Amino acid sequence: MDVKTQTPYKGDNKLIIGIVFGVISYWLFALSMSNYIPVIQNDLNVPFEVVNLAISLTSVFSGMFIIVIGGFADKYGHKKVTNIGFILYIIGSLFLVFANGAIMLFVGRIIQGFSAASIMPATLALMKTYFHGAERQRALSYWSIGSWGGTGLAPIITGAITTYLGWRAVFVVSIIIAIMGMFLIKDVPETEGSTQDNKKFDLLGICLLVVSVLSINIIITYGANFGWLSWKTISLLAVFITAGTFFYQVETNKDGFVDLTLFKNKAFTGATVSNFLLNATGGTILIATTYAQTSRNFTPFQSGMLTLGYMGSVLLTIRIGEKIGQKIGERKPMIWGCLATAVGIFMMSLTFIQGPLYAVLVFVGFIFFGTGTGIYATPSTDTVMSSVPLEKAGVAGGIYKMASSIGWGIGSAISGAVYDLMPNTSLSAMFGMLTNVVFCIIAIVFIAMTVPKGIFDKLDA
Repeated sequence: MDVKTQTPYKGDNKLIIGIVFGVISYWLFALSMSNYIPVIQNDLNVPFEVVNLAISLTSVFSGMFIIVIGGFADKYGHKKVTNIGFILYIIGSLFLVFANGAIMLFVGRIIQGFSAASIMPATLALMKTYFHGAERQRALSYWSIGSWGGTGLAPIITGAITTYLGWRAVFVVSIIIAIMGMFLIKDVPETEGSTQDNKKFDLLGICLLVVSVLSINIIITYGANFGWLSWKTISLLAVFITAGTFFYQVETNKDGFVDLTLFKNKAFTGATVSNFLLNATGGTILIATTYAQTSRNFTPFQSGMLTLGYMGSVLLTIRIGEKIGQKIGERKPMIWGCLATAVGIFMMSLTFIQGPLYAVLVFVGFIFFGTGTGIYATPSTDTVMSSVPLEKAGVAGGIYKMASSIGWGIGSAISGAVYDLMPNTSLSAMFGMLTNVVFCIIAIVFIAMTVPKGIFDKLDA
């Protein structure tokens, strides 16, 4: 990758903070909506399924477009695409601030999805370009703090804002953060890559992916209402299978926007797939906070306080995961992280326990949840970025974060669908959270089979 400016530039803390502000625009604010579903339902007078679909739209659209926008970032400049992402986020947030029904809610969430698709791969590539060796590992740790830590802070910060100022104020605050992020990176030199110059724009592949992912997302969200054997559900399933099959065939040619050759690297594949599965457990937060508000009479702020242990443990263990990975390899901390996450979710699923004891279990469960994700985060991220050449950093980062976004969106949709399936909210909440334990178990098996030791030893090789 060539750098336009001849003046040497070294990444600094100002760049890291600006990038983290971009990351949290998605992970702290855009994904926070799962914490105040009942409030939005009452304000906009819409059913649970509508809000659940709106929640997943941001993750799904960011996942569907993150790779192609990552390719644009490699070609046209990572800073430029990052700034475009900030602008899109501000526009999407304004739609939510002034939303008066489902349509503006959906439009705002989709625009926020495009914003995340711009910011996440471009900022990862900026870190790969302007930080090296141990400094890159440090920068990536703070990137992970912005994503995983932002997820932990979201229920508390946005719960407090929602309880005392209203849910729309969440996005007013986030607009301010986005503007600050643009200011902090304004002096960073632009980058430019040339690896995508001879590739055609893969419009067919993008359209097939959109049709495929949206159809399965609608099935998950509305399948119970349609009827699992109804003509609507069966038709959508046929669309999903057909579009998915053609998508795979299209992407095997040299102009496909998903570089399938990256998946020949087992480490890249293992980290990406396990990242999808661990992010799918984000549906736990949706169920835990919604259940606390609807069945345990918590306010959004009080339900957010239950996740305080998640926030603290994530922030404390992300750097620990980095150090463990450097000493013993990436596979073990990734497995340990998934295991701790599974233990925490299982504790939260014990909804048959009554009184204050259940709140204690949820609080401690979130500590395990946060510890697991914190230990997993940096080894997984650096496994991906260290296993690809520099000129494919944006695309690789896009694939990795596509796994994060689509995993979160699909996982939340599945958890929400299970939660909404049975009339007994305690039982449905239990099974909804146990679904996420299954995701963790599958991730552990996959990591054990694919991720070798010592990926950090290959850094900058």
